[in-house]
Amino acid sequence: MSREIEPLVVGRVVGDVIERFNPSVTMRVTYNLDKQVANGHELMPSSFIYKPRVEIGGDDMRSFYTLIMVDPDAPSPSDPYLREYLHWMVTDIPGTTDASFGKEIVSYETPKPVVGIHRYVFVLFRQMRGRQTVKLPPPSRQCFNTRGFCAYFGLGLPVAAVYFNAQRETAPRRR
Repeated sequence: MSREIEPLVVGRVVGDVIERFNPSVTMRVTYNLDKQVANGHELMPSSFIYKPRVEIGGDDMRSFYTLIMVDPDAPSPSDPYLREYLHWMVTDIPGTTDASFGKEIVSYETPKPVVGIHRYVFVLFRQMRGRQTVKLPPPSRQCFNTRGFCAYFGLGLPVAAVYFNAQRETAPRRR
């Protein structure tokens, strides 16, 4: 097992959200210019109010990618009946650029974990048919299915994935 995929298996991203895959493209997700997402690390909700910068490696600008961000633990990890909750989707991202160059199909919705520790997963797929593989947003953010969505649009296995953990920030106590 590659060192890149092992944290995704341990964190149950492989299994709950995606199938086992071989990473072939670099993807760097950064919030607030300095908080880089690393597998299994925790970020505070105040860190991810605004959409992140997602930089994509790849072969060249002739390859296009689809980025999906989901919460497989919605509304709570002990009862994830809304699994997966779709927070963001961007398609037609040229390789060697970032997500701002793509087409936002589903706008970024700030994660708001209420109960328990949630995993927020970014998954990147290479579009096999060039541009405009995905033309319409899914009917709902709730109960999104990454595997089913990718099968329907012929996206195949992921080429990169990363996730972070987050939980509700506690309010400061007064004395």
